[in-house]
Amino acid sequence: MSTGPQQVRRRRRLRWIGAGAVAVALLGAGTAVILARAGASPATALPEGPAAPATAEVVRTDLAAQETEDGTLGYGAERSLTGKLPGTITGLPAANDVIERGEAVYTVDAKPVPLLYGNIPLYRELAAGMAKGPDVQVLEENLRALGYTGFGTPDTTFTDATATALKRWQKALGLEQTGRLSPDAVVVRPGAVRVASVTAQIGDPAGGEIAKLTGTQRVVTVQLVVSKRGIAKQGDKVELNITGGGATRGTVSSVGSTATPGEEGEEATIDVVVTLDDPAAAGQLDSAPVDVTFTTGNRPAVLAVPVGALVALAEGGLAVEVVEGDGTRLVAVQTGLFARGMVEVRGDLREGQRVVTTS
Repeated sequence: MSTGPQQVRRRRRLRWIGAGAVAVALLGAGTAVILARAGASPATALPEGPAAPATAEVVRTDLAAQETEDGTLGYGAERSLTGKLPGTITGLPAANDVIERGEAVYTVDAKPVPLLYGNIPLYRELAAGMAKGPDVQVLEENLRALGYTGFGTPDTTFTDATATALKRWQKALGLEQTGRLSPDAVVVRPGAVRVASVTAQIGDPAGGEIAKLTGTQRVVTVQLVVSKRGIAKQGDKVELNITGGGATRGTVSSVGSTATPGEEGEEATIDVVVTLDDPAAAGQLDSAPVDVTFTTGNRPAVLAVPVGALVALAEGGLAVEVVEGDGTRLVAVQTGLFARGMVEVRGDLREGQRVVTTS
């Protein structure tokens, strides 16, 4: 994380006011502000007395620029489940229930509406003699996973063997054994679901909102302002600090492409979802604030010094004061990445030298 301009300005003022500072220089797009020392000579004796200046070692290290954003631990976006069957609701799940493949999500007229796994919904009635389609494969994959086979490898063709397997499943559910399946008679989701809340009541008509569902794995969601979208990329590793949990790492699983308007005067945001590499790090928490740290730049094995070691020269450019014997000399440098109070430097320097610094 780069050092903020005000913090650096304060440090440099503490150092240079007593030494006769006279100018201010701004480094790269507001990354750091440093007070210049005018009239510096190539070799300057170190101040006498007990208050010797602080020094730091020139180190070779890996630098990573980072930005930390606020996130929230939870179960991800809630999706509304709307019933489409005619009839009356006779059974409902409870909040926080986890429902897996083949289990009833709710019941209508005392008949279960089970969960199937799939990435596309059933969009027509499935029956023998119908045209091929990916919805047929969704049904066959679920029948096979539930132990009802006989149709071979799941594919897009609904055969008599598919109908037979479907009848066996319908019998096990206590349903009429028709060998046909209406898309309204099942709920299709990519995997197991968690019930976030129940919005219907037993006795309500079945053709309305039933519940709100989420995934079963806890994730961290960051509402990232659109102007910072570039700091998050799918597959990136991030650092997480979970309030009430602990420090862990995560992986960016998705970066939203739809912006949510901000309140008046605020920028629109997108949702960035992060999965926990170690779900156990969140403990028993269902929801909690999380600090999410994104790495925005990497520089491996570079020479670096504390930001407080930089000196803005009166004639222009930047330098560091290298300690030599009982004195110092100014060495011109070019800067690279700023990260966590350190800055990459290039110049006539070597690892292990010491430089005067305020930090």
